[in-house]
Amino acid sequence: MSDDAAAVLELPWGPAEDGLDQPYWDGLRAGELRLQRCTRCREWIWGPQWICGHCHTFDPGWEPVDPVGTVYSWSRSHYPFITELAERVPYVTVLVALPNAGNRRVLGILTGEDTDRVRIGDPVTGHIELDEGATWPLLRWRRGAARGEQV
Repeated sequence: MSDDAAAVLELPWGPAEDGLDQPYWDGLRAGELRLQRCTRCREWIWGPQWICGHCHTFDPGWEPVDPVGTVYSWSRSHYPFITELAERVPYVTVLVALPNAGNRRVLGILTGEDTDRVRIGDPVTGHIELDEGATWPLLRWRRGAARGEQV
């Protein structure tokens, strides 16, 4: 294995080599969730693309999105597929639908004391965490609604 390949394995998250998702990661560093949105037809796009799949315009823009949504799906992992998460086993991964971004769905780890009670349809709020020793922050989710709404 080359030194370059080993470096990639040491850091399982962060910007792709092609730079397509760099604005997403820069947004997390700035404390906000950013997703692509077509500058022409205004369609939300996720995962990152070079072209809008709706109107075929090149070079979609990036916009901040309120990290509030609902659990679309979830999975509990009892095996640390990602070495950096070994101390968190078991952990819950959630697929969250974002109503303020055309219901695009993003993945993240569910945190908090009540992860064993997660259900499809639960309201969740995103928060950004920088793990110790990590270069790039990650989007994580907590059960509960934003702005004082009841769960």
